[in-house]
Amino acid sequence: MVSKLMHVTPSKCTVCRNCELACAFSHMHGGKPTAARIRAFADDQQREGHHAVVVCMQCEEAGCVKACPAHALWRNPETGAIYHVEARCIRCQSCVAGCPFGNMRWEAAMEFPTKCDLCDGDPVCVKFCPTGALEHR
Repeated sequence: MVSKLMHVTPSKCTVCRNCELACAFSHMHGGKPTAARIRAFADDQQREGHHAVVVCMQCEEAGCVKACPAHALWRNPETGAIYHVEARCIRCQSCVAGCPFGNMRWEAAMEFPTKCDLCDGDPVCVKFCPTGALEHR
């Protein structure tokens, strides 16, 4: 079913946040990293190479999908990404609560849940990662 997924190698991440900017620009948020669907975090102890990149894992048994009472989430069989159908969404935020990893986020300005959709199978964040910490394979 799923041909390609996003892979993250935290030890390669320098927390440059290019991924956040690329995501925010590609999803029409004017380059505001806080609106990005991917987040890069530096380790609190500042240990080199111990960083975290948080992005939707497109779970096989996705909690966000199970939690949605309106059936507004579906998996694209070509990309493997879980998509959101705005017309079906009742904006109850159950999908946000249903994600055990915090990767489904509520966008207050848009009054709408958002998550990584793998940019329709060609993630922009991967293209702008200078260290190869993000891969789409």
